[in-house]
Amino acid sequence: MSSVQNHYQEKFRQIAGQTSFGLLPMEEQRFIEAKAAEFQFTQQELRQISEMALDRTRWKETALSSIWPLDIVVGVKTDNRRAKKKILKLLQGSQQDLRVNHKNYDRLSLEDKPKTRKPVLKAMVQPQLGLGRCPVASERTRCCNLMTLDAVEKCGFDCSYCSIQSFYHGDEVVFDSSFAEKLGRLKLDPDKSYHIGTGQSSDSLMWGNHQGILAGLCEFARKNPNVILELKTKSKNIGWLLKNDIPANMICTWSLNPQTIIDHEEHLSASLTQRIDSAKALADKGCVVGFHFHPIIHYQGWEGDYADIGETLVKKFAPSQVALVSMGTLTFTKSVMKTIRNRDLTSKILQMPMEPSAGKLSYPFEVKLDIFRHVYGSLSPWHKKVFFYLCMEPQSLWEPVFGFDYDDNDTFEKAMKSAYFDKIKGASDMSPG
Repeated sequence: MSSVQNHYQEKFRQIAGQTSFGLLPMEEQRFIEAKAAEFQFTQQELRQISEMALDRTRWKETALSSIWPLDIVVGVKTDNRRAKKKILKLLQGSQQDLRVNHKNYDRLSLEDKPKTRKPVLKAMVQPQLGLGRCPVASERTRCCNLMTLDAVEKCGFDCSYCSIQSFYHGDEVVFDSSFAEKLGRLKLDPDKSYHIGTGQSSDSLMWGNHQGILAGLCEFARKNPNVILELKTKSKNIGWLLKNDIPANMICTWSLNPQTIIDHEEHLSASLTQRIDSAKALADKGCVVGFHFHPIIHYQGWEGDYADIGETLVKKFAPSQVALVSMGTLTFTKSVMKTIRNRDLTSKILQMPMEPSAGKLSYPFEVKLDIFRHVYGSLSPWHKKVFFYLCMEPQSLWEPVFGFDYDDNDTFEKAMKSAYFDKIKGASDMSPG
């Protein structure tokens, strides 16, 4: 072995630790290490190659070593720099083709689900009530100015794309044992209206009434009729709500995706049928409900799968029972993408074309436009009867999807609250007594 090779081996050990190399299967590690020695990869080049190899492993696609252009070598007529540039270009082209044209779930099975440990439930007195502005609100997108209430910290459904995993770690799910007490002491302006959601830091219903959460929320909503209190969920855990009186201004909303996505990306959550049946049971009880198509995921067969959901909703629910339908897509920060890649997780969630969007990475504009129009069209009987909106999406999408836009976020917020309160009043007028 030459002194140059010895020197690079030492360098490789240093730079490999700053990349995804160590997460690869051993066969891929050996192959890439050999190619690194041959081509003298820089840290940036090794990072790109390791990331592509890891993505292919997670996506259960053909290994990077199997598509490597073996005809490109460093020789008399091909210098090192030109060879590496050509190899990277070919690999990136193949990777982009997988992202754009070949995303399907045929190679995944239920055996690929992660081995998730049972969460540890912990109760403690938190120093203050977790009430504030929606943490993902941005001036770069059309935003409804939602306020969020952290009733629980950390979710137990383990969805592959969830941003919660990037700021809550470990298996502990934390409950504020003084949550109901703090909520009871909260003073709001009686002359203002509020829209508050509890589904940001954890699922709103999966924990039921543990530590008196639902009882405290119901009492809060009952005492503050100027509040729209939204419980957002992927759960079927509605037992406590069915047995107790629900204040009219508490609305329950379900995040929906095709069963294929639930099976492979929304681990441990309720099935699509269970979610819709749970929403129907509460709607029949007199509770106003809503649905979030968020995130809509683009894959082979998505059109038919989402159209089927729309058809089911229109058949099962009267528009008078439904306050809202929101739509949004996968949107990632680089830190969330890094967290996803660092997990030992078989998932196709990052197998998608990406471009900058409102400071994050998401689908290209034309892909977003296609999926939003399609889902919106599948619910055409509800147009002008249910409040539709785009969540965390650029303003430029509103007009081509809905045929209208709001001048600013405050106007959007006002329209949303007005529509929700109208549905709440309508449900109250129809309820017995």
